[in-house]
Amino acid sequence: MNTAGMLAEAFDRVGEAVHAAVEGLPPEDLNARVDAGANSISWLVWHLTRVQDDHIADAAGIEQIWLTEGWADRFALPFEGTATGYGHTAEEVAAVRVDSAELLLGYFDAVHERTLDYVAGLEGHALDRIVDEGWSPPVTLGVRLISVIAEDLQHAGQAAYVRGMLERA
Repeated sequence: MNTAGMLAEAFDRVGEAVHAAVEGLPPEDLNARVDAGANSISWLVWHLTRVQDDHIADAAGIEQIWLTEGWADRFALPFEGTATGYGHTAEEVAAVRVDSAELLLGYFDAVHERTLDYVAGLEGHALDRIVDEGWSPPVTLGVRLISVIAEDLQHAGQAAYVRGMLERA
């Protein structure tokens, strides 16, 4: 398997986990928080998608789908357009509410498609390119992509856990 194929496989696994956590849920379950400090499925999936959109757009040198394809308007959240959820307070988490699983998955699927298109063109040494000099050592594209996959899988797993808790309640 080549680099692009391996990355596509990893991002496809994220997609499977996200869909399994979200599909078929009504808004009250998507937006439910098991306690006042917990993240909802809506916030978890919105956040993992925002981070992926942000990081892939930055790496590719293009604009985020959130801003260019009207997703920010469709979600109508009370945040700056560039907000990804990083560092959100409990109150900000509570502000992420969606009206349907289709909206949440629509944005995720659009970002997922762009991600797959981007990684399809990557070859071995492309992953060595420095994409963030704000860290020591500087972050390479390969490390950034692995970080996105790891965070996405962690949050998708959290969303699945919340779904399970809600289904048992």
